[in-house]
Amino acid sequence: MEKVVAVIMVGGPTKGTRFRPLSFNTPKPLFPLAGQPMIQHPISACKRIPNLAQIFLIGFYEEREFALYVSSISNELKVPVRYLKEDKPHGSAGGLYYFRDMIMEENPSHIILLNCDVCCSFPLPDLLEAHKRYGGMGTMLVIKVSAESAHQFGELIADPITKELLHYTEKPETFVSDLINCGVYVFTPDIFTAIQGVLTHREDRANIRQVSSFEALQSATSRTLPVDFVRLDQDILSPLAGKKQLYTYETMDFWEQIKTPGMSLKCSSLYLALFKITSPQLLASGNGITSATIAGDVYIHPSAKVHPTAKIGPNVSISANVRVGAGVRLISCIVLDDVEIKENAVVLNSIIGWKSSLGRWARVQGNGDYNAKLGITILGEAVTVEDEVVVINSIVLPNKVLNVSVQEEIIL
Repeated sequence: MEKVVAVIMVGGPTKGTRFRPLSFNTPKPLFPLAGQPMIQHPISACKRIPNLAQIFLIGFYEEREFALYVSSISNELKVPVRYLKEDKPHGSAGGLYYFRDMIMEENPSHIILLNCDVCCSFPLPDLLEAHKRYGGMGTMLVIKVSAESAHQFGELIADPITKELLHYTEKPETFVSDLINCGVYVFTPDIFTAIQGVLTHREDRANIRQVSSFEALQSATSRTLPVDFVRLDQDILSPLAGKKQLYTYETMDFWEQIKTPGMSLKCSSLYLALFKITSPQLLASGNGITSATIAGDVYIHPSAKVHPTAKIGPNVSISANVRVGAGVRLISCIVLDDVEIKENAVVLNSIIGWKSSLGRWARVQGNGDYNAKLGITILGEAVTVEDEVVVINSIVLPNKVLNVSVQEEIIL
């Protein structure tokens, strides 16, 4: 029987810096979107793959940061999930290669590889089927984006008929194509041979370089990568494009990269909308009499207490042990564990950090521009907003008390 393993790249603490202040007290992959850790959305999608044997998470966070999550999700999904810690960053392909023996333990016929900070519907069974039809070494998920935004990603050209990857370039200076790489792949175990080829070629060049002093001078001026650092895009995808080894599968659904807290709010809404199709039981409903009025897609953790006169939604996610008082209005926001929101407070386009508290008639809002630095208001952990204080388009670091209103400010 064919077996499939999945590998999810989770990065490390040096990576999530743009995600501050939210990444101060939880690794970015465990930050909740639509009420579930970011990484759980791709993990749940992996579970839909037939003959899935194992899921590996590879990164350079401390093991203790993932231990609890990994054991609980393994039990919940009845699939072994293991966290593998890199001793140092090896690059997206190098990390895969570093743990090749563990990944190949059960002799899988296919390896699914994905990055944890992408948000999409993860059509993995379809991607796998397409890959088997193409018969290459690897198939990548791709999507069409606007010509203006394409340059921020890996742009590629694919054969319109055969879907073969013909040309690949990471973040090009000039426009190449409106098709971009989604960071979701399926490979045969031949990927390890390809990475080995890059490493061997490097070692050979390093040996030649010792002979040639002119090359030594040249290479001293350019930043050389560690010998075992292999990037999937520049070192594998670009050189193998056009060699009948790599193919593309286009998704027609949504796709976003979760680089900033603002984007996490947008992605939370995309996942809540997806739940309508995949897991409607996770979405709240309410009639405004015995329970709060619910408008649109809303997730409320079973342990949260929400007053029946509150109105919640659309795009709201409420985490564990949150208390929402009478007459509160929540729109387009993520409310994290142990937050208290008192009577008649309003929250709009904001993320409210763990253990924070909003006073009566307080108002916390952003303008809703997910890409702007201050388009979403973010309260770090344990921030207190006192009664009747208004906070607009601001970022507030942990443990602050706000007793005057602020607008367009970063409060350190």
